[in-house]
Amino acid sequence: MNNSKLAADPLALVLGILSLVLGIAGCCCYGITAIIPLVLAIVGLISANRSLKEYRQNPEAFSQQSASNVNTAKILNIIGIVINGFVVLISIGIIAFYGTMLSSEIFDEIRNNTSSDGYYDYEFEIDSTETSEEEYYLEEEQDSVNIDALIEDKSVEIEQEIN
Repeated sequence: MNNSKLAADPLALVLGILSLVLGIAGCCCYGITAIIPLVLAIVGLISANRSLKEYRQNPEAFSQQSASNVNTAKILNIIGIVINGFVVLISIGIIAFYGTMLSSEIFDEIRNNTSSDGYYDYEFEIDSTETSEEEYYLEEEQDSVNIDALIEDKSVEIEQEIN
């Protein structure tokens, strides 16, 4: 009966290796992806601890090599938790730092663009495809259809027909 393996022998080892590889590769993405290997390492550690507890209760039922593999997996998962936890904490710190800087810039911009009456002072921006403000008002004044003249002409015609 010394030939049976512990339940977490392959699983905990694979999860420990995956958490280390994905954790190191995740550092390239500013630590955002370090949460996944952290979860993998935690699952691997829990699985390894359960199997080692089972081995301590009945050591004759399982092989010594299987217990050694699970112990190695436990160490790999602890290292994965430490590294990935550190990367997650650093990424949270970076996000908090940049978020604070961004929000302070936004609040400064709001304070600088607000007038004394509480309304924002926006500047008129001219797009290159649009006409300027002066041209817009000139075009509005130079109407091609003079409605007042048409009304006068029509009223004159109606008066002539009546007379």
